Parts: sequence; structure tokens; C-alpha cells
Amino acid sequence: MTEIIIFIVVAVLFAVYVISLYNRLVSLRNNRENAFADIDVQLRQRHDLIPQLVESVKGYMKHEEGVLTRITEARAGAMQAKDINAKIAAETQLSSALQGLRIAVEAYPDLKANTNFMHLQQEISDLENKLAASRRYFNSSTRELNIAVEVFPSNIVAGMFGFGKQPMFDLGEEKREKMEEAPKLNF
Repeated sequence: MTEIIIFIVVAVLFAVYVISLYNRLVSLRNNRENAFADIDVQLRQRHDLIPQLVESVKGYMKHEEGVLTRITEARAGAMQAKDINAKIAAETQLSSALQGLRIAVEAYPDLKANTNFMHLQQEISDLENKLAASRRYFNSSTRELNIAVEVFPSNIVAGMFGFGKQPMFDLGEEKREKMEEAPKLNF
């Protein structure tokens, strides 16, 4: 009889422990999704500003159609992405396309002096700063979830309930390579 009671107590304690691990994983997953929701709001604002920026640049950059087309296509892809991972990939492409625009704009001093363009550039710059902060929070939330999914014993519970390692929102290979290059100094 005592052995049965001990077995029941151990089984109940084990069940409570598994439930607490599961609840922690759910909480971490929801925290990650909430962090992405913050990013998503700012991405929508950026998507709304991009057509205005492209229109203000079109008159100046007639022979830079490839840059503008790439931005428009990347924006469309980003807006059509359905899940978090697809949005991360699409937004990385859009950020890369916008970087190409920033480089192309350097050749147009009249455009850089245009007040409408300057205002749009400032708004996008502010949004990019907010996005960077939101991405840091998202990546922190993702890191916490990934750690919980990989460490013992929560990795067993994660495997049983379909929790898996999730990707970070990073710069992408192209931007990472550019950031690792030494700056070129011209005197």
C-alpha cells in the first residue's frame, strides 16, 4: 500500500513537472510571436513609406530602373509572406534592396537636396532604428525559446509536443559579408 502511494505521488510530481515545462515552452513561443508582432507593425509602416520613396526617386533616377524594380518586387514579396520565417527571409531581401537604393542615391546630389525625399529618408531611417531594436528583442525571445527547446529535460517535452528550434531575424549573408569588410578610406 505504501509503495502504491509513493508511486502515485511520484507520478503526480512527474506530471506536474512535465506540465510546467510544457507551459514554459508555450509561454516562450508566445513571447517570440508577440515580439514579431511588434516588428510586423513597423514593417507595415515601412511598406507604406516605400512606394512614396520610390515615386519621389523615379524622376531623378531614370536609368536606375533595376534598383527601383528590385525594391518594388522585394516589398511585394514581403507583404505576401505568410508565416514568421517567410517574413524574415522576405524582409532581409527588402532591406538589401533598400541598401542598394541608398548607394544609388549618392550619385544624385539634386535628389539628396529634395526636401520630400529627405523627409521620407528620415522617416525610413527612424523606422529602421525601431526595427533594429525590435529585432534585438525578437532575437532575444527566440534565443530563450531555442535554449529551452535544446536543453535537458525540456528538450524531451519539446520533442513530444512539436516545439522546434526557430530562426533568428538576422542581417542575411549579403549584409553580414559587407559588414565584415574593412571600410575603404579615401583621403
